[in-house]
Amino acid sequence: MRIGVRGHDIGKFSLDELATRIKEKDLKSIQFVMKKAITEFEVTKGCMTPGLARYIKETFDRHNVDISILGCYINMSHPDDEELQELLDLFKDHIRFARDLGCSMVGTETGALNKEYVYGPENHTEEAFQRCLNSLKIMVSEAEKFGVMVAIEGVARHVINTPTKMKRALDEINSNNLQAIFDPYNFLTNENYMNQDELIKEAFELYGDRIILIHAKDFIVENGQVKQVAIGTGQFNYPLLLSLIKSRKPHIDIILEGTTPQDLDNSIKYIKEIYDRV
Repeated sequence: MRIGVRGHDIGKFSLDELATRIKEKDLKSIQFVMKKAITEFEVTKGCMTPGLARYIKETFDRHNVDISILGCYINMSHPDDEELQELLDLFKDHIRFARDLGCSMVGTETGALNKEYVYGPENHTEEAFQRCLNSLKIMVSEAEKFGVMVAIEGVARHVINTPTKMKRALDEINSNNLQAIFDPYNFLTNENYMNQDELIKEAFELYGDRIILIHAKDFIVENGQVKQVAIGTGQFNYPLLLSLIKSRKPHIDIILEGTTPQDLDNSIKYIKEIYDRV
């Protein structure tokens, strides 16, 4: 496995400073969301060029840090057609320049059928699923032109909210340019957290062959509510997840998500120790 981190969890710095801080932690890769992680230039629509992309890549290369995934988290199920088109255009921008950044995938969640991008029962309707699917068709068509993969991430509150729905989306699009980010924590709710083992196994059984990146988190249950905590301090079943990774997804990128700089060392140590044991 290759352990990495979301750039903006380290902080917002110049490119060189960000890459230096990641290298100091002996991390191999970054989930890169430019507007959240970079201070030396303003990230706006249309600012990306092959020259800028190569500058970013060369900076990370000097520190032996790979951009494992380019983050462009949009609401692909947005109910307003004009606003949705703007979001899809932004995602297409990321697709076009991903290869210049040395990256083969652009990632996003699947959104909500409301402008606020929040949970609502409408998110789990067939209407929401079909709107999400229509956006995916557009995104994947663009990705096929540029040899890039669209990586989608399921979340219990969003449109793709279960491993079963993720499998259905992958099957209906039926393109090798659509793959999955697996964040098991995202599928957990206050009602199903006790079934985490079954959820992890189900995801690997249904679409394990399409998982191309893992997000790592941990959780506790406090007053009946699932709450994210530092990796290694909660009740997430890392032995199960890491054993499946070891047997089925060798050298996959594992991105620590929501991990503070203060927790990084212990989180990395915890994952490596369990991986060596399983």
